[in-house]
Amino acid sequence: MRVTIRRGLAAIGIAALMVAAAACSSENESKGGGGGDAGVSVDQGFKVGLLLPESKTTRYETFDRPFIEQKIKQLCPKCEVLYQNADQDSAKQVSQAESMLTQGVKVLILDAVDAKAAEGMVNNAKGRNVPVIAYDRLASGPVDYYVSFDNQVVGKTQGQALLDALSAGGDPKRGQIVMINGSPTDPNAADFKAGAHSVLDGKVNIGKEYDTPDWSPDKAQQEMEQAITALGKDKIIGVYAANDGTAGGAIAAMKGNGFSTIPFTTGQDAELAAIQRILSGEQGMTVYKAIKPEAEIAAEMAIAAATGKTYSGQQTVTKNNGTKDVTSVLLTPVAVTKENVKDTVIKDGFYTAAQICTEAYAKACAAAGIS
Repeated sequence: MRVTIRRGLAAIGIAALMVAAAACSSENESKGGGGGDAGVSVDQGFKVGLLLPESKTTRYETFDRPFIEQKIKQLCPKCEVLYQNADQDSAKQVSQAESMLTQGVKVLILDAVDAKAAEGMVNNAKGRNVPVIAYDRLASGPVDYYVSFDNQVVGKTQGQALLDALSAGGDPKRGQIVMINGSPTDPNAADFKAGAHSVLDGKVNIGKEYDTPDWSPDKAQQEMEQAITALGKDKIIGVYAANDGTAGGAIAAMKGNGFSTIPFTTGQDAELAAIQRILSGEQGMTVYKAIKPEAEIAAEMAIAAATGKTYSGQQTVTKNNGTKDVTSVLLTPVAVTKENVKDTVIKDGFYTAAQICTEAYAKACAAAGIS
């Protein structure tokens, strides 16, 4: 009888411990704690998976990857970063994630090709107790943290710059604008688009609007050529391009169709070619998103989540991704025009004057006071 009672009490005690543990785990996840492997430590080191979406946009290989890797090495010298780029192929990224999980990564930093399709990857990782940091794009599923820029503000910044430029030349409805948005599989593109529309709707005439698969500059060039054929080159007074790659495609189409002056064209990412186009007068503006702090915050979130700690760096907000309210850091973008290149991307060390002011752009740099 005593044995039976003891066993019963033991069972009750074990059940109570399991309930308490579950409650603790639930509380940790609700706070964005990640709930990583209890045996993982910075002293011992561990594997960190880094999955970036594509290489057509130069920022990922030039800035994001090295900044993330450098910060992880600083925070965890014995950690190993496993890196893959999906080349804009969602299925490829799924395979890359699975490979990393098989190799024993303890946390994933994921910039998803397709944010909705990424839910399966996120669920797979969480099923193996591997936290996921959504980087730059808010993936679906139970991600632990998210870091990016306030994407609607990016779109508003682009839209306002375009509206101001059109208004400076007269009635902003005197002609047509073309909107070349980003990829329909990227939730950031939807935010950029919504932000731009909130500024432009009712104040300009939108003659043609496109969503650009894969953020492809080539496809953006084709879209712009279609718009020129439909509207006539003399009717187009401005172009909303969602990033610098699509801006480059649109500008190539306009130059190829004999535009004597390129209408004000927006961009984003502060690519080197875009800064040079801005100085030479071919592109109106770009949006500078200081990638280094974004990358470093992602690394900090990853180390915290993997080791079961709560991220406590920058001020956080919550963003709902359709699955949960995700603890997020949203940084502030900056508009770059010819007037402030020196005080933004050069001052921050994003580019040097020598990188920008090659022989072809020496006169434009001199005119802008850059040497």
